[in-house]
Amino acid sequence: MIRRRPASPSRGRHPAVVIMAGFGSAVLIGTLLLATPMATTEGDGFHWLTALFTATSAVCVTGLVVVDTETHWSVFGEVVIALLIQIGGLGIMTLSTLFMVILSGRIGLRARLSAQLETKSVVAADLRQVLRKVVVFSLVCEAAVAAVLTVRFITGYGESFGRAAYLGVFHGVSAFNNAGFALWPDNLMRFVTDPWICLTIALAVIVGGLGYPVIFDLLRTRWRPRRWSVLTRITVGLSALLLCGGTLAFLMTEWRNPATMGPLDDSGKLLAAFFAAVMPRSGGFNTLDIGQMYPSSWLVTDVLMFIGGGSAGTAGGIKVTTFGFLLFMVWSELRGETDVNIGHRRLPATTQRQALSISLLGVLLVTFSTWVMLISTPYELDRVLFEVISAFATNGLSTGITADTPLAGHILLSLLMFIGRIGPLTLGSALALNHRTRRYELPEERVILG
Repeated sequence: MIRRRPASPSRGRHPAVVIMAGFGSAVLIGTLLLATPMATTEGDGFHWLTALFTATSAVCVTGLVVVDTETHWSVFGEVVIALLIQIGGLGIMTLSTLFMVILSGRIGLRARLSAQLETKSVVAADLRQVLRKVVVFSLVCEAAVAAVLTVRFITGYGESFGRAAYLGVFHGVSAFNNAGFALWPDNLMRFVTDPWICLTIALAVIVGGLGYPVIFDLLRTRWRPRRWSVLTRITVGLSALLLCGGTLAFLMTEWRNPATMGPLDDSGKLLAAFFAAVMPRSGGFNTLDIGQMYPSSWLVTDVLMFIGGGSAGTAGGIKVTTFGFLLFMVWSELRGETDVNIGHRRLPATTQRQALSISLLGVLLVTFSTWVMLISTPYELDRVLFEVISAFATNGLSTGITADTPLAGHILLSLLMFIGRIGPLTLGSALALNHRTRRYELPEERVILG
């Protein structure tokens, strides 16, 4: 009897490929829906490039736009955008696996691995419970934000209940998922001194950007720092540090800028600076005119956008955890220690390599994309770099040049948003697929560095 050699797994069965296909399918469906005449206010034909860019931005929870959301898209188009944001925020694999659990009560290994990779779940056996918590927590947070915004729009701005509820739900979904889509031409600039609107949306962005593992750990430990995991300590600690540092930086650079914070009183400046420090973490909303900020403020925003938010959340960037690991690796190297220790725990070598890989891939991708944009557009370096990092970090902030970039620029930014959402390392593993284990070690040789 001849035994057949087991077939190697196909590329389509790899969890990373499934995730790419899932997000790609969502972008395609969103493009088809937004390209229909009923998705626009004018109803004048099929705008494929605009639909593709907007669908990619929504599914990748970015917020970059080439047309004004309120005036260009109809109610149907806005609802499609909100649904795409929700799908992208929760993750294609999270929703798909949850539906499989509900319908059949069983879950296959392939789907389990796919959803585990998407949600960064550590224990695959607890996946059902994790997915339920993710969905319930997300919907509860969005509902709470929508309720607060609805009340404020009614009491503070005279909106009818129907219109206020519509605005509240749309911006609640957009805020918690760190999408940055707003239904006003100036984004949220008209609410720059309104603490109800600004603080509610900022809190939603912070919570959504921390990441589900951190949120659940905080709830489980009842906010007792001694019981926090290493992931929670790094995410919460660095997030607070970057938030405080960003607020101080924006106060220093924009305090006297007549086009941004200059006309505001002291409390208004503090609120605007805090909001401006929160949004680069992947929120994408703005209450100040980004295009009128000083280049020094753009540089601060670039750094915050590139770092991003927490792992397994709705934020983009290389993630706070990655940045924190790099800091601890440098500190250990400066102290001459052979191991990287964080909170009485040793950081595995594989995690160190992943942190370096993600960071270096991000730097290379941003650098190459910036070069391409510079040779294909008439804009200067600081503005181009801002747009590229915003797209890669799925942020959505813009200096105002996105809509005016040529076709090649729109396509490049769309690719950056897609790559930034699924993760550079996930994309790399999807393309490589094969994990090879070397069964021997080569002789060691010291090389001079620096």
